[in-house]
Amino acid sequence: MDKKNSVSLVDWLLISICILLLALIRFFETQLFYDPFIIYFKSDYLQLPFPNYNPFKVIFHLFLRYFLNSALSLAIIYLLFKDVRLTKFALLLYTVLGFFLIIALVILLSFFDEKSNFVLFYIRRFLIQPLFLVLFVPAFYFQKKQSH
Repeated sequence: MDKKNSVSLVDWLLISICILLLALIRFFETQLFYDPFIIYFKSDYLQLPFPNYNPFKVIFHLFLRYFLNSALSLAIIYLLFKDVRLTKFALLLYTVLGFFLIIALVILLSFFDEKSNFVLFYIRRFLIQPLFLVLFVPAFYFQKKQSH
């Protein structure tokens, strides 16, 4: 990145705040969100039936968490790259991927039993953690380096 696109001290402070907020979402997950699968996946879930859960509450709270993580991730991407087009592209990716992940989650919870818990584990993981940020930042950085 050239001088005009470099990340300032204020940007680093804002990025740090966003990262702190992502960490707080994770730290207070049980207080902030309804998710009976948190305890389920910390146990020997491959041998257990799904816990009792309210499907609408689970889906709403997973969507809410995905939305919050995505908003903070998009802020980090913008602050790092200072590129509105890139941030809009990331927003499109977050929207499309989130849509497909939520649909897959609904299908798994509605039509499959515990035999699908391994797939549910990973779909849920992408919804509750900012994994796309970890994937997108290096990819966007590499793309920026290649285009200059």
